Amino acid sequence: MAQALIRFFLFVNLLFVSIPCQKILTQAAIGGYWQLLQKSIGISAMHMQLLSNDRVIMFDRTDFGLSNLSLPNGKCRNDPNDIAIKLDCTAHSVEYDVLSNTFRPLMVQTDVWCSSGALMPDGRLIQTGGFHDGERRVRIFNPCNNGACDWQEIVSGLATRRWYSTNHILPDGRQIIIGGRRQFNYEFYPKDAAANVYSLPFLVETNDRYTENNLYPFVHLNVDGNLFIFANNRAILLDYANNKVVKKYPVLPGGDPRNYPSTGSSVLLPLKNIQAAYIEAEVLVCGGAPKGSFVQASQGDFVAALNTCGRIKITDPNPQWIMETMPQGRVMGDMILLPNGNVLVVNGAGAGTAGWEYGRNPVLNPVLYRPDNPIGSRFEQQNPSSIPRLYHSTAILLRDGRVLVGGSNPHTYYNFTGVLFPTELSLEAFYPQYLDPQSSNLRPQIILPKPPAKLGYDQKVKVRFMVTGTLAQNMVSVTMVAPTFTTHSFSMSQRLLVLGGDKVTIYLGKSTYEVEVTTPNSGILAASGYYLLFVVHQDIPSEGIWVHVQ
Repeated sequence: MAQALIRFFLFVNLLFVSIPCQKILTQAAIGGYWQLLQKSIGISAMHMQLLSNDRVIMFDRTDFGLSNLSLPNGKCRNDPNDIAIKLDCTAHSVEYDVLSNTFRPLMVQTDVWCSSGALMPDGRLIQTGGFHDGERRVRIFNPCNNGACDWQEIVSGLATRRWYSTNHILPDGRQIIIGGRRQFNYEFYPKDAAANVYSLPFLVETNDRYTENNLYPFVHLNVDGNLFIFANNRAILLDYANNKVVKKYPVLPGGDPRNYPSTGSSVLLPLKNIQAAYIEAEVLVCGGAPKGSFVQASQGDFVAALNTCGRIKITDPNPQWIMETMPQGRVMGDMILLPNGNVLVVNGAGAGTAGWEYGRNPVLNPVLYRPDNPIGSRFEQQNPSSIPRLYHSTAILLRDGRVLVGGSNPHTYYNFTGVLFPTELSLEAFYPQYLDPQSSNLRPQIILPKPPAKLGYDQKVKVRFMVTGTLAQNMVSVTMVAPTFTTHSFSMSQRLLVLGGDKVTIYLGKSTYEVEVTTPNSGILAASGYYLLFVVHQDIPSEGIWVHVQ
């Protein structure tokens, strides 16, 4: 035990010496630990997207007034339609370089508040909609490594206005854009030949009067190519190509809403046995606020958040919800798939709803959900952050296995005083337990393929890796994780596939190994694009490498 403590404190000291910013906020233990990366990036990270060059694009909204970060070279945004300030020489978007822990300002022209997006197969971020003058815009960010790239905007790039909508990448490389405030329909980007908007009555049926509760619907691509869409307290399976509902799922037990503003979160659990004739797909929905909470919060009554999760096998002929209980209630929590297949639930409040000052009792402790454990033993509370992350906070997985966390409660004019929860401009990282330095000898290091590897469908791939400690050959797997666009407690296009790992062989020495896996057989399982590939040993993932599936 004494030697383990010495190794830990040496590791902490190394972090303080090697990275010039404030560091460990809580002690490493069974529940991971936290690290402050940036006290301020000048904007609030309301939206996040990891790119294939290890940069993260973040933005808040343009009608805030002046941010705390100036645009470079005398640039200014001149927008006569802006409701806060017409001439704005400050940034409302940044590019964060994960490897160097630095950031640079970007210029977004129209209002991106409560918008959506996804990565295209070539790695470009396509970002859609927003508020006011941004509601029909399409914005494109093409990654670069020289600091010269910035946002490009397409006027009237959408067929109709989109605010609080959800995007998902499709097997054919298009994006579908679903719902939004007073939009009971969906469309595609790039637009189809007729630039059509397709009616979706399900969004009318799930719209609660005065509070909606069906914004930012949870959307997951099922293994049959149809879309699982959850809104309010129920779900459908949509054949989007023929605009036909092919299945209706039972109402979530209890009947409470789980979408904005009663904001819960959702993930498609890891897809396994992807070469089998029948692939099982399960969806998990957790947290949220009881029905009526938004109206009650507006009157000063902050109702306790929901502590329940519903889990359903969406591929079953007769699917039923199985209910589970989290250690505490949580509204506005983010659910992030970790490389080992576990789910991290982070951020949020213990009472109230989404909306400025409508959240109470910040939930500082993340929770780890282990989907393969027996029911009743799946949740494990983690070490807390010291920073409340409420309305408009975000979280995404990074290539090194950390979870990047930012944002919270951005007020117009970047209000830092006179409010219960002020605008939060900081960035921090959560280190899950698998990054404990005491496990370093069990952590794999990928040798081959070399990134960014190009992979085809249904292709056999040899993954070579090193483990300096003793390898447990029956506890190795290879996973592939899609980078997500995250906002408002939902990570769009989030997906993890277990490629296999049953046959591990020794390669040129006792510490080098090789495992042969097979890639997904179609774009239905894994849409063309960039993914993070990990080798996982005893639940401890390697650093990921970028691969391009095409």
